[in-house]
Amino acid sequence: MNAERDLSPLTPGVVRALTDKLYEKRKVAALEIEKLVREFVAQNNTSQIKHVIQILSQEFALSQHPHSRKGGLIGLAACSIALGKDSGLYLKELIEPVLTCFNDADSRLRYYACEALYNIVKVARGSVLPHFNVLFDGLSKLAADPDPNVKSGSELLDRLLKDIVTESNQFDLVGFIPLLRERIYSNNQYARQFIISWILVLESVPDINLLDYLPEILDGLFQILGDNSKEIRKMCEVALGEFLKEIKKNPSSVKFAEMANILVIHCQAADDLIQLTAMCWMREFIQLAGRVMLPYSSGILTAVLPCLSYDDRKKNIKEVANVCNQSLMKLVIPEDDEMDEAKPSMTIPAEPTSEESLSKPEAVTTGESQLRHHGKNELDVTALNQPLFFPCSCERIQVTLNLDGIVQVLDYHLSDTSIGMMTRIAVLKWLYHLYIKTPRKMFRHTDSLFPILLRTLSDESDEVILKDLELLAEIASSPAGQTEEGHGPSDSSDVRPGPVELHVPARAGQLSSSSTKGLECSPSTPTMNSYFYKFMINLLKRFSSERKLLETRGAFIIRQLCLLLNAENIFHSMADILLREEDLKFASTMVHTLNTILLTSSELFQLRNQLKDLKTPESRNLFCCLYRSWCHNPVTTVSLCFLTQNYKHAYDLIQKFGDLEVTVDFLTEVDKLVQLIECPIFTYLRLQLLDVKNNPYLIKALYGLLMLLPQSSAFQLLSHRLQCVPNPELMQTTDTTKPSTSFKRTAASNIDYTELLQHFEKVQNKHLEARHQRAGRAEQLDRRVVL
Repeated sequence: MNAERDLSPLTPGVVRALTDKLYEKRKVAALEIEKLVREFVAQNNTSQIKHVIQILSQEFALSQHPHSRKGGLIGLAACSIALGKDSGLYLKELIEPVLTCFNDADSRLRYYACEALYNIVKVARGSVLPHFNVLFDGLSKLAADPDPNVKSGSELLDRLLKDIVTESNQFDLVGFIPLLRERIYSNNQYARQFIISWILVLESVPDINLLDYLPEILDGLFQILGDNSKEIRKMCEVALGEFLKEIKKNPSSVKFAEMANILVIHCQAADDLIQLTAMCWMREFIQLAGRVMLPYSSGILTAVLPCLSYDDRKKNIKEVANVCNQSLMKLVIPEDDEMDEAKPSMTIPAEPTSEESLSKPEAVTTGESQLRHHGKNELDVTALNQPLFFPCSCERIQVTLNLDGIVQVLDYHLSDTSIGMMTRIAVLKWLYHLYIKTPRKMFRHTDSLFPILLRTLSDESDEVILKDLELLAEIASSPAGQTEEGHGPSDSSDVRPGPVELHVPARAGQLSSSSTKGLECSPSTPTMNSYFYKFMINLLKRFSSERKLLETRGAFIIRQLCLLLNAENIFHSMADILLREEDLKFASTMVHTLNTILLTSSELFQLRNQLKDLKTPESRNLFCCLYRSWCHNPVTTVSLCFLTQNYKHAYDLIQKFGDLEVTVDFLTEVDKLVQLIECPIFTYLRLQLLDVKNNPYLIKALYGLLMLLPQSSAFQLLSHRLQCVPNPELMQTTDTTKPSTSFKRTAASNIDYTELLQHFEKVQNKHLEARHQRAGRAEQLDRRVVL
């Protein structure tokens, strides 16, 4: 500043004092300026007042000389004091140069600027509110000032400004929100503390409805919640808690839809406090907003499902996530299966269509889009570090269940082998629930889900397998699964692409007339849809390709299916499929497994009783169907005859055993059959041994088994049993020319046992040829190894 320049109405003495390095001299000059301005106010000389303020601003406060800047600041404060209530007319001119000094490199000068602005604001009070944004912006920078004196001065100014806002009803919240939204993403701890303190103040003012603008700042609040400072985290927790209380009090005025995706993102945060808080908010949103949250189901599930497998270290998160999951599931209703885009049941505010992240209307799919853009091996959580903006929209969109997105998320979590057991169970429960509530829409996804559901049968957890079987049983029995084109089990063209191909074999009508007996589905059983037969085919394919699964879980799976579906249908269809199985060794093993289940499982009690008395055409059809497949295993065929009390045919079969290749495995199976005869399941058979006259073929069949056995424990067991037969002399067969009384069902059974016996011989010849071929291949391999 040029000292010789005319700065009237300021006297040369005042000018010198204002630029002095001593504070006391500058203070005296300020008092002279205050006196001068008061005179101008009394004269109503506004031009001179403006001139004085301009001089103090341009020549002093914005000067290059530090002492001049200090003098200018105290002079501007003196002007404000002198103006009193009229200072509001000159606030722009008074405030701007002071705020410029907030950026000064000299900490003492920044302190004086803070002091000057405090005096200006104290005098103007409510008149400063039109300039609130620039004041807030300046203060937010001083809150992070490294100098403690400056920071202390800014805190005094901050409290004064808060008092003014609290007592005023003219605060421009709409104009302030963009600045708040920008500043809330600051990483500085002091700036964050400053922001949170202001949010708490604004939330406490009754006339200020900050809840309307919560979508603008919610993401920033959750990011502040992850601050390293415990004090700041606690302040943020309090702020979020206050907002949640307000939401519970006034749910009708809350913009749930605009905040849903923000919560989805933070429910996946690595920080436990952020995740737990976001999950608690999500729980309240689902319970308060209800079906408004449905369009965001896939994103919510992406966040919630992994939490269900947390251990006790994250027990709280797991419990809240479970409530979220259950509450969301209840929102899906049968009407969702009938809704289409033309007939919505209700509407919600549309998501904005801007390019900001997660702001698309279809953002159900926070989780879905992550899957789409990042593949099935990772979910993108980098958005946690990016600001989220949600401008309000008055558009309306339909509340519809985005089943595609939900199924995609469920499929992903079921396919991921690293996902915990409880998550897989929850996924299966979700799929089952969707098939119950929205079967028509869900069956559009069945072809894509079917392979993974079959693979899930190999899961290590019995509980997972049980839920999987429940779901597969629902798919196989749901009326919605009937194809409109009539593609049922007999349509061999119904082959679905994918990892597991469905080759539906020819059914009864396509077989030779000699093999049609018993292959038709029994009229007494419930009608299954087209997926039932597909399920049976692919289940057997899985057992064939995964023998360990058959050995360890095969019986368990089939028994559970017999509880969930009709046991007769299961055995009938499996027998039908195995009849055309090309892998004869697998067919024999599978028939043995099915036979063991049939004879020993409590779940098959009703089916066993049905087979004991072949009184109805349906039961005889079932017997014939089972018999033809059971022929893959000679001993199981005999046991089936014992179960159905076809003792003469059992005896005829045993006579044929002399023509078979007797192996160790064969004798082992005979041994097991003897053990079975001693079990409660064959109590009726043992009691029939008392009636020697009417059951001669039973005794002869048992003696036939005895003759097949070597001298072993099983031989001794059966021998002792036969020794208990009352009178061996009565074992002679009755004259066949007389009316037969030996077996009450023989004449009425209408079963061609001769044809069945021929079928048995034919099947056994195939097995013999297959064994010879395997032996030949093994011998050739041995020769190659030797060479």
